[in-house]
Amino acid sequence: MISNLYIFVLYYISIPISLIGYGLFFFALNKNLKISSNYGYAGLTGLLILCIYSYLSSLFISHSELHNFLILLLGLFCFFYFKFKNNDQNKLLSLLLIVYFLGFLIFKTHDDFPYYHFNYSYYLTQMPTTMGIGNFNLGLRTPSSIFYLNSLFYLPITKYFLFQMSAFSIFLFSNIILLNKIFPKNLNNKSNFLTFYYLLSFIFINIFFYRISEHGTDRSAQILMLILIGEILFFVNFKSIIEKVLSKLFLLIAIIISLKAFYVLYIVFFSLILFNLNKKFKFKKSFIYLISNYYFYFLIILFILILGTNFINTGCLIYPVNFTCFEEYSWAISKSEVKELNDWYEQWSKAGAGPNFRVENSEVYIEKFNWVSNWINEYFFTKVSDFILGLTILSFIILSCFSPYAKGVTKYRRNIIFTLTLIVILFLEWFYNHPTLRYGGYCLVASFTFVLISIKLEKSSLSKDKAKKRVVYLIIFSIVVFMGRNINRISKEYNQYNYNPLKNVFYYIDESYFDLDKKMKSLKKAFNDCKSEKTSCKIDERYSVKKISNFYVFYINK
Repeated sequence: MISNLYIFVLYYISIPISLIGYGLFFFALNKNLKISSNYGYAGLTGLLILCIYSYLSSLFISHSELHNFLILLLGLFCFFYFKFKNNDQNKLLSLLLIVYFLGFLIFKTHDDFPYYHFNYSYYLTQMPTTMGIGNFNLGLRTPSSIFYLNSLFYLPITKYFLFQMSAFSIFLFSNIILLNKIFPKNLNNKSNFLTFYYLLSFIFINIFFYRISEHGTDRSAQILMLILIGEILFFVNFKSIIEKVLSKLFLLIAIIISLKAFYVLYIVFFSLILFNLNKKFKFKKSFIYLISNYYFYFLIILFILILGTNFINTGCLIYPVNFTCFEEYSWAISKSEVKELNDWYEQWSKAGAGPNFRVENSEVYIEKFNWVSNWINEYFFTKVSDFILGLTILSFIILSCFSPYAKGVTKYRRNIIFTLTLIVILFLEWFYNHPTLRYGGYCLVASFTFVLISIKLEKSSLSKDKAKKRVVYLIIFSIVVFMGRNINRISKEYNQYNYNPLKNVFYYIDESYFDLDKKMKSLKKAFNDCKSEKTSCKIDERYSVKKISNFYVFYINK
């Protein structure tokens, strides 16, 4: 229906604005801590605030339509009350909302969406947090801030058809940040190689990650990783306001590790941050900079909430890290099962397992480098090679535009090498333990490549006007590619699935998506009926239910 399209568009515009509003409200409360004059970082700040709120509130209440609508309205009020007077930011936000709308229109979601992304997000809209939901589904054992944010976008009329908004908001705010990094100030400084780094990142995100429906937890985190590495390079190479840069770093790290437990490994960048703080200041002053930063506390609070949620779901503080698990609790996953599943994830990432197959002698397969030859045949020459080819073409285009005019090398080589070394360490860890692109491969390979290219292009002798024109052309080119690929995608979905956004703007939902909700509600009902009768009864063949305080606990019958 056309009316649904109007409402869909209204929410599409309102939700990012509301998120920005919460960020602007926080900036207004802490004027000395204002980290940026663009809507990108304001939006990410609002997203982080609502993420923390979602984790906390879900312990006590479900995220109903009315609750979420009030949250939306409050953010909108904050935006219009505290919005920037800089009209350029309003124009940029409006332009990108128009440009990226085609990417927001989806019919077919990614494979993990019906399996557990939808289930987890929808469960938070129907009931407060319950203990042991990891016993229902393997995917439910790995909570993500994406799901908690999704639950806040369960709104009147559209209901659960806005669950892609979390990933889209990260995509939108990231592009706003990148464009503000590229224009206009950075171009005035020929020695700033970061301009080229951000330009490459922008083009990469818009061309390679054009399908918003595939972002989920993995690509969203990798988009933010590209920005984080850029901010770290700025932090270690240029004099700046320390408080401002630290706030950006803590903000980005907090959101990244909240998206997926795996990305806690990227906390290694803290070593680089602390090293450079101590290099500039004495230990005491460095410590003061840390403990006086509000975003540092956001990071700590969110990390504690993530540990707590993991424990509530599985009995593990970090699933599936075996030594963090406490199997003595009734709802907890046994350590033997955790190990088995951890091995399964490793086999899958090393091309040794899939939905319908598993290599023989799987334990031997994942040892040392026994898996490499099969991984090369089954994964490298199907996925990685295509990615490298695309990255090579992108690099060639950029080098063709600027390289002939580049002379000399950057004078900040020492600090750049330090950062590149950390990226290489993370890459080696990635390759040895979980060498699939979705687990960080995209951003690690891309960021390393972009830094090297940026070093080469930093000393370009092009005039400011010529350089700016070429940058503008490349930006337009990447946006055109984004729109073209999404038009082609929508056309294919129309032909294959009869998807017509003008008639039905929502993505496909099957009844099976609600199996978890039905199961949990039926178990709760059986438990309450049994309790009211004050007689012993068998609730379910597989599952049992009990109550601890006000929390329902689901566990498997031993």
